[in-house]
Amino acid sequence: MSMPDADGHGPSEGLPDLPPEWGRVVIPDDASALAQEAAQVRRELREAARRAARARLSALKLPLLVLLVAIVTTLAGLAAVTWPRPPRSADRSTPAPEPPPAALTGRPLPALDLVDAGQSPVPLRGLAPAMIILVDACACVAEVTQAAAAAPPEVNVVTVTGERSVPTAPTRGPGVRTLADPAGGLRSFLHLPPHPDQAVAVLVDRAGVVVRVLPDLGPAETYRADLARLAA
Repeated sequence: MSMPDADGHGPSEGLPDLPPEWGRVVIPDDASALAQEAAQVRRELREAARRAARARLSALKLPLLVLLVAIVTTLAGLAAVTWPRPPRSADRSTPAPEPPPAALTGRPLPALDLVDAGQSPVPLRGLAPAMIILVDACACVAEVTQAAAAAPPEVNVVTVTGERSVPTAPTRGPGVRTLADPAGGLRSFLHLPPHPDQAVAVLVDRAGVVVRVLPDLGPAETYRADLARLAA
């Protein structure tokens, strides 16, 4: 049996005692007097519900992300397999046709620097008038010797190799200067692919303008008149 409190108020018969830490509990006659406390309780309940919802959403983020990555990967694989491909022939780009040697006639030499035996730069345009012979694919000693013999003294005969430096003992005729073009700039300017049995020759006048291109240096009779015009 519970005892009454200090004011002489005791619990109703048959009801258990309330915890002492609750203190004195007063129940108003009008329930509207508890409206403020009820609103506070509802706010606390709503906030607790929101926190619980956020916790559940956070727990689902990682599985949803893994699922999304798996779906994207699957779709990308299907697209790569089923995407229509162009015909095989379309994958091969058609190379641009090489300009004929005549198209270079009248054009100035490019501003290139060649390299001499001492690794010093030699301006290509400073060699004019000249007969410049590319021997990067073929030494063609006989043809170079004929060209040197046919060239007038005023025309420089220059052989150009594709090596990084001038060979220590280049094969050349008398009066022939050998230079190196390690970057291949002159070959690129001519747009002529190298052939193992051909030497390309370029005839340049005093102004550094291309007069004639010989894709295959042949007998001296085929260009002797051009050499004479260069010396004029």
